[in-house]
Amino acid sequence: MRLSDARVVLTGASGGIGLAIAAALCANGARVLAVARHAEPLQSLLQEYPAQMTWMGADLTFLVDRRKVLNAAQALGGANLLINAAGVNHFAMFEQLDDSDINAMLAVNISAPMCLTRLLLPLLKQADSAMVVNVGSTYGSIGYPGYAAYCASKFALRGFSEALRRELADTRVNVLYVAPRATRTPMNSPAAQALNVALKANVDDPKTVASAVIHAIAGDRRDLYLGWQERFFVRLNNLLPHLVDRGLRKQLPLIRRLSHKTDREPPKP
Repeated sequence: MRLSDARVVLTGASGGIGLAIAAALCANGARVLAVARHAEPLQSLLQEYPAQMTWMGADLTFLVDRRKVLNAAQALGGANLLINAAGVNHFAMFEQLDDSDINAMLAVNISAPMCLTRLLLPLLKQADSAMVVNVGSTYGSIGYPGYAAYCASKFALRGFSEALRRELADTRVNVLYVAPRATRTPMNSPAAQALNVALKANVDDPKTVASAVIHAIAGDRRDLYLGWQERFFVRLNNLLPHLVDRGLRKQLPLIRRLSHKTDREPPKP
């Protein structure tokens, strides 16, 4: 896809990865409908690219707001690229989570992108070439302690992406699934950041992730997994899950200890 011809609906546009993707899209000449609950993080981009970027406030867990996104996309002349980048996370042992924590992760991470994609598909199919991009996670392929509900939502998003790609195989709409590894964003609580430090995990800058996503879109890729070590870990988990079980069990005391320091206020996308 030529990014200069892209008419983009981008959700989670004010978050770490979403904001970096928005900047990269505008720098490459795309027109962007930036969907986010808050406009403040987008102000500099809105001022720098007034002819290319439009902000729309929306809570995508509500049908009425999803319909507003559709209407806004139609008003801008249609869309040929939908990027579902909105997401929430909560590092905690599963028994520490409230029902509201679980429901919020499922609503934002899987229900909202599925429902928005369904609503926008007729519009995407009108384009000569179109793409749906779902931003998942390495934890969409590996069940990790301390992230049970988050993993469930991202496993579901990966499965949805694969099935939808196959449903649309005889159309002009492609589906790209993106699996970032740990990324330096406000979505991570101090406890989650402390875990990454303690485990000496590789943590990417949002701009690094955005650059990889932009290249994957331009190359009409079907999936993108960031980090060779993480890709190896995914393959190892598929081939020898019991080996991964033993390795992660050694981390449990650290994960349990840090999870009790988790901030109870979930971050906003």
